Amino acid sequence: MKNDSFLLFLFALICCKSATAQVTQLELTAGFNKSDFNSFSIKPLDEKNKFSVSTLAFFQKFYHNEDVPYDETGVQASGYWNFSTNARLGPSLYYNSVAGFSEKLSFLFLKGGKHLVVVAIPSVFHTEKDNVVNGDVFIQMQYSRVIKNDWSVLTYTQLLTTWKKFSEHARSFQQLRAGVAYKNNQFGVSIDFDEYGPKLITKTTFGIFVRKVMLEK
Repeated sequence: MKNDSFLLFLFALICCKSATAQVTQLELTAGFNKSDFNSFSIKPLDEKNKFSVSTLAFFQKFYHNEDVPYDETGVQASGYWNFSTNARLGPSLYYNSVAGFSEKLSFLFLKGGKHLVVVAIPSVFHTEKDNVVNGDVFIQMQYSRVIKNDWSVLTYTQLLTTWKKFSEHARSFQQLRAGVAYKNNQFGVSIDFDEYGPKLITKTTFGIFVRKVMLEK
């Protein structure tokens, strides 16, 4: 399952810029083998940012007929209790076109600096389709530096590994991005390594990405 794949920049904005802002992110990645579209929104429920809700939707489409079984669509709704500046805990209800419905409990750790931001999200989730309990870990790291006025350079990586019953590999990915940002607009080159199943079937995609972040009071 592909989820929580772009939380870093949004949580960094909320924690560092505004406690009462709603953040919405749209991202399109197009490569030689597939295209991805992601939409994510998060909104604090109180002025002190103790509680927040988020929604996630994504669509992944491969171009070749033999890769059609790896197409994915997902929708997720989450709630978070922000019990410290760097830590959050909360449940999610998630639907994935491959795995079906699942209920999830995630712990989110965020560490933000002037140039480097790191997010780690270990989770436990139950899938309705096969009635088993699984685990996954998501890690994202982003480095950015202002070069002139509203322009900056950035690079980030996203890593996910999912294990059925905590013992059998189900899904992993490693995503690398490098590019530039102008205000809240980001674009550049991308490399995705998608891995499926216990025998690690790997799909590699080179492409470009475009990301738009909208901050609303």
